[in-house]
Amino acid sequence: MPRMRLDKLLAHLSCGSRKEVQAMIRSGRVQVDGAVQTDPAAKVDPDESQVALDGAVQGYRAQRYYMLNKPAGVITANRDDRHETVLGLFPAELRRGLFAVGRLDKDTEGLLIVTDDGALSHALMSPARHVSKVYEAAVEGALAPDAAERFAAGLGLKDGTVCRPARLEVLAQQAERTQVRVTLREGKYHQVKRMIAAVGGTVVQLRRVQLGGLTLDPALPAGAFRELTEAELALLQQPGVQLG
Repeated sequence: MPRMRLDKLLAHLSCGSRKEVQAMIRSGRVQVDGAVQTDPAAKVDPDESQVALDGAVQGYRAQRYYMLNKPAGVITANRDDRHETVLGLFPAELRRGLFAVGRLDKDTEGLLIVTDDGALSHALMSPARHVSKVYEAAVEGALAPDAAERFAAGLGLKDGTVCRPARLEVLAQQAERTQVRVTLREGKYHQVKRMIAAVGGTVVQLRRVQLGGLTLDPALPAGAFRELTEAELALLQQPGVQLG
């Protein structure tokens, strides 16, 4: 691929902002093919040159893949005049070309993939792929005794919408609140909330914890992001997890 500036490459690799990586380079912390390089404008070939920061080799991908732990109150959009967006959680130098794979409601938290790979996004969101999505929810109200069976059979909603078979598991039961896990193979509008409402409950907190074979990193704080590892990316590229 074309050669690019060293500081731009390191910023692309999430080593820091453009200004921060320029300082790193000038201070002698960066090596190119084993030799210290102190010029931020030095041109390197990401496919051929080995670039290291403090001795750690930085791997380059032509496309970018991030795991974001979306916080509540942030909308899944590239830009919005009234609300904070998920892309606003990324530094400006990384945002170009990025978009969220699918969407989470404003008050829904958890796993969101942000990338510039349109083919992967299409594969994950295509209804024909039936990629599993796993949510954990706090629910108020008494769920119907046969709620799990109705989910498994394919639940019908009040407006006539029929949902694909899904899995409902009770994780914990408290006096007035139930913790549940819901596994879906589709993504209808407000689907988890509407399905829970159909069996007697009200979702008061919702968090996505898994998409396909990829699980949200429990060490990733709300509002934070990191690049996917090669192993995690491979999990996303597998066929959707079937419910059985």
